[in-house]
Amino acid sequence: MSAAGDRMAAGAGAVLSVSIARKVYHPASAEPVEAVRDLAFAIVPGEIACLIGPSGAGKTTTLRILLGLDTDYEGSVAPDPRASETGPGMVFQEPRLLPWRNVEQNVRLAMPRASRGRDLDGLFAQLGLDPWRARFPGALSLGMQRRVALARALANDPRLLVLDEPFVSLDDAAAAALRGLVVDTVDRLSMSVLMVTHNVAEAIAVADRLLLLSPRPASLVATVPLDRPRSERDRAWADATRRDLALRHPGIIAA
Repeated sequence: MSAAGDRMAAGAGAVLSVSIARKVYHPASAEPVEAVRDLAFAIVPGEIACLIGPSGAGKTTTLRILLGLDTDYEGSVAPDPRASETGPGMVFQEPRLLPWRNVEQNVRLAMPRASRGRDLDGLFAQLGLDPWRARFPGALSLGMQRRVALARALANDPRLLVLDEPFVSLDDAAAAALRGLVVDTVDRLSMSVLMVTHNVAEAIAVADRLLLLSPRPASLVATVPLDRPRSERDRAWADATRRDLALRHPGIIAA
C-alpha cells in the first residue's frame, strides 16, 4: 500500500472534504442546467488525487465551488475557503501572470500584504527560478511561466495544492520536467494535491488515487487507488492500468 493509502487506512483527518448535493445553473434564456449532483470526496494529508471526467462533466464547476468562487450550490466544503485569507494554493490552466510585473512581484502580490516581505529564496531556488526573478513573463517560455504560477501557489505554504490541467500545451519534455518538480515539491513539503486532468496517462503516473466523474451532472463513479510506488510505475504497468480502467469505465476512460 502507498504512504497515502496507509494514512487513509489509519483514518487521517482530511485536508479537504467536499459534499455537493446539487449545483444548477439558471441561464437567462434557456432551461436550467444541473452541473453537479451528489458529489462527495475527501483529500487526505500527503496524497495526490486526480479528478478525471468527460469534457463538460462539471470539473471546473467543482473547482470553483471548492475554491469559494461559486457559493450558489447545495452542500458544503470544509474547511470553508471563504473563512481564511489563505486557502488552497491554485494553479490554473493558464499562468495568469501580470505582464507588467516581474517574476518575484507576481509571486509576492498573491501573498497576504503582511507577509509579502518574507524570505522566498528557498522557494525560488527549489523551483529553478532564481535566475529569472527580475524577468518579466513575456521573456519566459510557457513551461517557466507555469513554474512561476506554481511558486505563486506555494508561497503561502498551503496544506492543499489544486492544479487545473497544469501541464496542458507543454511538449513532452517540459511536461515531464514540471510533473517531476510538482511531485518532488509536494512530497518534500508533505502537501496534498487535487489535480484535474484529461490526460489519463499523466494521472496514472503521478496520482495516489483517481476520482472518476460521470458525465453531467457530475457525481463520483469510482475511486481507484494506485498503490504501486511512483518510482516503480513503468510503461507496461501504466498501459495495463489504463486498459483495465477503459474496460470498467468506458464512458469516462477512452480505450
